Amino acid sequence: MVHNQLHAIDLIIIAAYLISMVLIGVVVVKKVQSMDDYYLGGRSFGPLVLMATVCATIIGGSGLMGRAGVAYSSGFKAIMTALPYLLGMFIFSGFAGRISAVGTTFHVTSIPDLFEQRFGKTTKVILGCLIAFTMMGTVASQVTATATIINMLGNEIGISYEMGALIACVVFIVYTATSGLFGVIYTDVFQFVMLILFVYILIPSASLVKLGGLSVFLEGLAPELAKPYLDGGIVGDIITYFVFTLAGAEMWQRAFAAKSQKAAKEGLFLGTLAYGLTIPLVWFMGVVAHQLVSAEKLAQYGSTDAVVPALAIEILPVGLTGLALAGILSVIMSTADSYLIVSVQTCVHDIYKVFNPNISEKKELRLTRVFAVILPLGALVIALYIKNAYSILMFAWSFYAAAAGLPAFAALYWKKATKAGIIAGMAAGFTVCVGWKLAGVPFGLGPTVPGAIACAAALVGVSLATYRKTPTPFLDPYQNAAGR
Repeated sequence: MVHNQLHAIDLIIIAAYLISMVLIGVVVVKKVQSMDDYYLGGRSFGPLVLMATVCATIIGGSGLMGRAGVAYSSGFKAIMTALPYLLGMFIFSGFAGRISAVGTTFHVTSIPDLFEQRFGKTTKVILGCLIAFTMMGTVASQVTATATIINMLGNEIGISYEMGALIACVVFIVYTATSGLFGVIYTDVFQFVMLILFVYILIPSASLVKLGGLSVFLEGLAPELAKPYLDGGIVGDIITYFVFTLAGAEMWQRAFAAKSQKAAKEGLFLGTLAYGLTIPLVWFMGVVAHQLVSAEKLAQYGSTDAVVPALAIEILPVGLTGLALAGILSVIMSTADSYLIVSVQTCVHDIYKVFNPNISEKKELRLTRVFAVILPLGALVIALYIKNAYSILMFAWSFYAAAAGLPAFAALYWKKATKAGIIAGMAAGFTVCVGWKLAGVPFGLGPTVPGAIACAAALVGVSLATYRKTPTPFLDPYQNAAGR
């Protein structure tokens, strides 16, 4: 029997899932013996574990709920904006082995670490600040998505959106603060299984059964929802996603955490491939909701972010609804914890330690747990101010992609990149991107495009003007270590 409201059994399943996430963090905390364990899981992860965590991280609250909402309102735009991220991630997987090599050889644990070794502490702090804010904005998008779901449950048990956001933050805090990347990785593996089984297989299958088959769906599909198209906003999103993948701090962290170069390449490639298979399914869930969920019902939830959970509640029987909603929560949480751990690492290791280099490892570990509490609270404030997951994500990613994408790639590959060029590139990218946004997005073109162009021009121009032909002690042996 299908129902269109939540049953106590569904709520119990969801509560059990949230409690299990917290318990995993508490159990795995025993593995954390050093900062390398906390930040990188002891560089011990093989390709299958990396595949699960990479895929689970990519498919976040904005990637599922936000993009399904885009599919519901704008149709094919959901696919058009997903493909460049997919392409960028495949390219990134190609040089993940190189990142793993430099991490192991030079004990580099983050992109700001790489910047410090090549260009000095100033570039490390500047990039660290960009990453910290971007990661916090991304965590906020996941808090928003989680709060939307919990608010839907609140129709049954009296929980508001704001209370839902607070609950989300508390769960994120507990297992990330206690066990670091070990907790993040092991919860991601569990979450990966949940999201594949109970979201990407169960919901689309049940939707087709409810409708009466694929032919019925195609007959009822509005042409405008299936027609490919491009506009300035989509082009801006495409550039944002593509450039962001070059400097996605959470994926660099996964490459650093791999047990070998081969594991890094294979894990990131397989995780990206799995993500690619989900893209049409997200579009499908967004557009099929037009045929299965009334506009009035969706309006009750206040945002198109609620399309997928609303669809699950509408079409699934008791018990399976709870599993599907737990699966959706797992999608969100697997992304939130990944970005939170990067944000914590950036604030403590890449910024605080620059000014306090002699801090003991014990004190650093304690400080990371303090920041793992503070930063989600900052994300909570953002989530309460901007209640649309996709909007928050694109705001956070736009200026970071413009300011950091090309400099990160240059730090990894270009010998002629200089400190002055890197700083000029980051400053130009950030300034132009923010200025373009404040100007109201002229020509309808997203701010990342002019920002990335300005970044490239400043980076290349200033680097060539200030370059002095001297040995690059970091890059040369690093190339050998990477097998290049």
